[in-house]
Amino acid sequence: MNGYNAAIAPNGFATMNRARIMHYLPWALAIFVAVVFVQSLFFKFGNSYETQHIFTTIGDWMAAIGVPVAIASGFAAWGGYLIGSVELLASALLLIRRTQPFGALIGLVVISGAIFFHLFTPLGVSVVISETGQRDGGQLFALAVGVLAATAAIVWLRRGELPFLGGARE
Repeated sequence: MNGYNAAIAPNGFATMNRARIMHYLPWALAIFVAVVFVQSLFFKFGNSYETQHIFTTIGDWMAAIGVPVAIASGFAAWGGYLIGSVELLASALLLIRRTQPFGALIGLVVISGAIFFHLFTPLGVSVVISETGQRDGGQLFALAVGVLAATAAIVWLRRGELPFLGGARE
């Protein structure tokens, strides 16, 4: 007995016990987040129109609220590469069991920033994705919300492994 055996319910279907769910759920969530983050790297590292629009809009907003121009213009020019690099790091950490909670925490911070910019800046929920003004209908925002939920769940499920959340210290 490995603790992950499924029991057969009266209706004939196998049911998973809690230990098995708790074993596989963080992995499924981590794979979802890593796929979303890695898929976005093609746009961020490829400097696509969508990426240019997103980071220029945020950089312009930053300048408008008083952030020094050097920082705002730097974010507009290099933000996609910076955020993409952090997302790549988070993805790698998520796919290694020992570092998974740290990858989830990094992902949670990054995606919280993305959601903030969607909700509280001119970027908006439905993002312009082409030079013709075509919008994504909120798809990027929906993915961000999914990633937020997944990373928060991983942090919660693996909280015992994070020293600053009361986890075991080695």
